[in-house]
Amino acid sequence: MAFWLFKSEPSSWSWDKQKARGQAGQEWDGVRNYQARNFMRAMKVGERGFFYHSNEGKAVVGIVEVAAEAHPDSTATEGTWECVDLRALADLPNPVTLDAIKAEPDCRNMVLVQNSRLSVQPVGEEEFRTVCRMGGLDPETIGV
Repeated sequence: MAFWLFKSEPSSWSWDKQKARGQAGQEWDGVRNYQARNFMRAMKVGERGFFYHSNEGKAVVGIVEVAAEAHPDSTATEGTWECVDLRALADLPNPVTLDAIKAEPDCRNMVLVQNSRLSVQPVGEEEFRTVCRMGGLDPETIGV
């Protein structure tokens, strides 16, 4: 299983809005970066990811699951943009800030630490487990 991180500004798409979509989930649309699109093309249903509030808060706030593999982005008017659908799985009891992640030695090589601008990015399994624990969530409870 691969692990991911999805960044969103809470003013445009918040964790609360994601949770409100329920089992149906939501297209992770509007991504216009080739590297991020290619990461989404590689995703499989059931893979887990972090929902990260960018700009306002700068913290991992929840866990999502890939609910549908890459398909055409319904918001794209030109180009070959694709997206996945995401479903909220669990709140992170204690949001984990970017500063806390940067301070954690086990996360020093995380893409978020090295390239915080990329909106969709891979996360290593041990990094995923570490951040879950930092946030007060046992990764086993979400099938990791």
